[in-house]
Amino acid sequence: VPTPLITLSRTWVSENYGRHAEHLLKAEEWLRRINPQASEAMLLATLTHDMERAFPGPDSPKQDPSLGPDDPIYNHAHSQRSARIVSAFLREQHVSETLIIEISRLVAVHEMGGWPEADWVQAADSLSFLEVNIDFFLSLINAPQNGWTHAQVRAKFDWMYQRIKMAEARELAIPLYEQALRKLRDKEGAQGE
Repeated sequence: VPTPLITLSRTWVSENYGRHAEHLLKAEEWLRRINPQASEAMLLATLTHDMERAFPGPDSPKQDPSLGPDDPIYNHAHSQRSARIVSAFLREQHVSETLIIEISRLVAVHEMGGWPEADWVQAADSLSFLEVNIDFFLSLINAPQNGWTHAQVRAKFDWMYQRIKMAEARELAIPLYEQALRKLRDKEGAQGE
């Protein structure tokens, strides 16, 4: 049963993140599945980890696809900005500073992981990405503005799978990853005709 804060945070995500909210909501579902003992901080970090993208501004980091999906400069800026935005939201809800700090630390490392709780958050992010974001990234291939190449999208899919550190999560990711690669090959074949 979700806590009132998780319910409130789901609403915040749904109302502000548009069509990409599904990724965050699914990430929370994945974390509950792969780690039923996940703490409230882990669940909230997973649920809100990309929220900086819902609030574009002059300090929004810009991703350069030519640098690859694991561009450390972009990933750091994205994660830190999300941590700041999530922390501000939580303070508005009068959440304890101790819990805010714990959530913020996890959001700030969601791309890289680094300790068990952070690695679970990262794994849930990857599983959700592989479940719900594949078609969006396929649509970026050769898009008129800021289009990605097949190789760049392949690198993103590979990275999102390969960064999963937890064996049980990686096992669950295999069919999702294989399906993503099949869809990419199908798109390559269709565009090559």
